[in-house]
Amino acid sequence: MIAQQVIKVVPVADLVPTQMTVGMSEVIHKRRRWRERSSDRAANYLNKLRIPVVLGPNGGHYLIDRHHLTLALRHEGIGELTVFFVANLSTLGIDEFWKSLESQNWTHPFDDEGRRRCYNDMPQTIDDMQDDPFRSLAGAVKRAGGYAKVEVPFSEFKWADFLRCRIPRELLDRDFDQALAIAMHLAQGVEAAALPGWRR
Repeated sequence: MIAQQVIKVVPVADLVPTQMTVGMSEVIHKRRRWRERSSDRAANYLNKLRIPVVLGPNGGHYLIDRHHLTLALRHEGIGELTVFFVANLSTLGIDEFWKSLESQNWTHPFDDEGRRRCYNDMPQTIDDMQDDPFRSLAGAVKRAGGYAKVEVPFSEFKWADFLRCRIPRELLDRDFDQALAIAMHLAQGVEAAALPGWRR
């Protein structure tokens, strides 16, 4: 393991994701919020920002959180970010490495339809991540107060999978606002009670 105090500036293009998908609407939302900052506030934010990574095989820097923010900043032209090392797993073989990540809830190897995929299918760069519109919907439900933010790994993906089984993808693609209204109603139901952050 590595102490969290160890930090390094890394090119964003070199950061390797540990999840297959993001909600692109969430990325766009974060880009809008970034543009609302003044140049001084933006610089101050970047100076304080620390992205958690695990050092992996061949010295790869594997993101274990903040994928949406990292991708948003990349799209906004930010070329480097400061990372902090959570663990050094660089001596492990690639399969053992991914299994170790998964045992610690540091990876989410599921595609945009919620299907489990092989570690070999994981994207190599953040630009290669798929868009999961249900992850965007889950984020919108949280922002609207449908459930509380909690420190549970991949809680938004759990909500995305719950909504994926109950709202047609065609409806979500055609009318996001209507899908959000349905999702807000579903979030209040007892079927959602086992999900992280559920509010009665």
